[in-house]
Amino acid sequence: MQAATNVSPEEIARFGKLAARWWDPDGESRPLHDLNPVRAAYVADRLNLRSARVADVGCGGGLLSEALAKAGARVTGIDLGEKVIEIARLHMHESRLETPNLEIDYRVQSSADLAAAEPESFDAVCCMELIEHVPDPAALVGDLVRMLKPGGVLVMSTLNRTPAAFGAAILGAEYLMRMLPRGTHHYAQFLKPSELGRLMRHAGLEVDDVSGLGYNPISRKAWLSRFTAVNYLISARKPA
Repeated sequence: MQAATNVSPEEIARFGKLAARWWDPDGESRPLHDLNPVRAAYVADRLNLRSARVADVGCGGGLLSEALAKAGARVTGIDLGEKVIEIARLHMHESRLETPNLEIDYRVQSSADLAAAEPESFDAVCCMELIEHVPDPAALVGDLVRMLKPGGVLVMSTLNRTPAAFGAAILGAEYLMRMLPRGTHHYAQFLKPSELGRLMRHAGLEVDDVSGLGYNPISRKAWLSRFTAVNYLISARKPA
């Protein structure tokens, strides 16, 4: 979640309630588990993760952070939810049974504070499914861009503002299948790819890809596609 001037306390509380079961692949975070390999691979396709410094903004319980760290990245994961950061740290210690050298710098910190403390410090910044939860999307994008080194890559994912996304993410996931708590998403806060791309370009980035993120909740399969009407990934680069 985000800094005091760009944060919804209700959102922090909502995700805090999910903290204890964040790493349960059959719990409320089930879609995140299913989407995570595709998201991690999308990031890996855009830079060499070996020894790259990566910020995972709005990292939650650390699903993406751990995947990137296991691929060789030096990861800083930030979130304003103290409960989810505690879970992320605990799971990192558990994961060391299989990956002894696993090390992730988890912090209860806002994007604004990290950008101010460590400007132009990261080879890549990831921000997955966060921008639709903050009051000021433009401010968030500005923070993310300030963190990036020249030549660095920003990867974000969010939900498109379309009837298809409303049906899948709200009616389907929250009300019919009850995969997510009701009220997790607010349709008016969804961003079209053109709108998020415009925010990135206004912040000085060059958008290089927009890909749809397909997901079948029955088979639990996720994949990249050209269909961006529901969930999508977008990447942009900061000029060197």
